[in-house]
Amino acid sequence: MKVKLWSIVLLLFILLSLSYAYYHFFTMHTIMSVGNIISVSKEDLIKKIEHEAKILNEAPQEPYIDRVWKKTPGLNGRKVNIQKSYQNMKKKNQYDESLIVFDDVIPTKALEDLPPSPIFRGHPEKQMVALLINVSWGNEYIPTILKTLDKHEVNATFFIEGKWAKENADLVRMIDEKNHVIGNHAYSHPDMTKISQSEKIQQIDKTNHILEAITGYRPTWFAPPSGSYNDSVVRVALDLQMETILWTVDTIDWKNPSVSVMINRVMGNIHPGATILMHPTESIALGLEHLIDEIKHEKYKIGTIEDLLSTNRL
Repeated sequence: MKVKLWSIVLLLFILLSLSYAYYHFFTMHTIMSVGNIISVSKEDLIKKIEHEAKILNEAPQEPYIDRVWKKTPGLNGRKVNIQKSYQNMKKKNQYDESLIVFDDVIPTKALEDLPPSPIFRGHPEKQMVALLINVSWGNEYIPTILKTLDKHEVNATFFIEGKWAKENADLVRMIDEKNHVIGNHAYSHPDMTKISQSEKIQQIDKTNHILEAITGYRPTWFAPPSGSYNDSVVRVALDLQMETILWTVDTIDWKNPSVSVMINRVMGNIHPGATILMHPTESIALGLEHLIDEIKHEKYKIGTIEDLLSTNRL
C-alpha cells in the first residue's frame, strides 16, 4: 500500500513538472515572437539570417535615359551582411530584423557613363526632392530665404548668373557659407540655343571662373537660362565637365502668385525625385517655411541636386 501511494505521489510530481515546463516554454515562445523577434538556437541563427537575406536583398538599379525625363540616376541595391547581422544578434541568441546590417550594392554604371542628355529628376523611387533656386536678381529676398533654409536644416542648390555673382560676391559667399550647392546659370542670361558655339562656351566658362574665384571651387552643374537647351548646349556643358539640370515642378513664382497658389502648385505636382524650380521672389521668401513643412509632411526628404542624383538609398 505504501509503495502504491509513493508511486502516485511520484506520478503527480512528474505531471506537475511537465505542466510547468510546457507553460514556461509556451510563455517564453510567445514573448520572443513579439515584435518580429524569434528565439532560435545559436547554431540555427546564421541559417535563419541567411534565409531572410534571400527576401531582404535587393539588386541595384542602373542609370538610364528615359524617353521623356532623359538622364535618370541609378539606385544602390542592398545585401544583408551575414556576419555583422549575426554579431548584432548573437548576445541574445535571437533573430531580430531590426538588427539586420545591410551593405550597399553599387550599380555597375554611373550617371556620367550615359550619353549626353539633360537631367530633369532624381530616381523615381527615391523619396527625396531638391529645391533649385535660379538667381540673377532678387537680392532683397535672399537673406530671408537663407534664414528659413537654415532654420529647417535644408540645403538647396543655387544656380547663379555670372554677371550677378560678379556684382554680389558677398551674397554668393553667404550662400556658400551655409553649405548650399552653387551651380552655373550662364553669364548674362541668354537663350543658349540662339548663340554661337563659342558664345555658349564663354557664357558657361566665364561664370565658372567668377564663381570659383568667390567660393574656391568650380561648379559642376549647369542650369540653362529659362530652361532653353538643345543637344549643342548639353554637349558644351559636358565638355566643361558639367551636367545640364532642368526641373519637373515649377513654382512660376516670377508671376508673383500668392503664397497659397505657389504652395498648391508645388504640392499638386510633387513626386519622388522631383526638382522644384524657384527664384528669390516675395512669394518664396514668405512661403518657403510653409512649403518645407508641407513637403516634409508628405514624407519627402529635401536635399541638394547632389543628394538627389546620388545612388544612395534613404
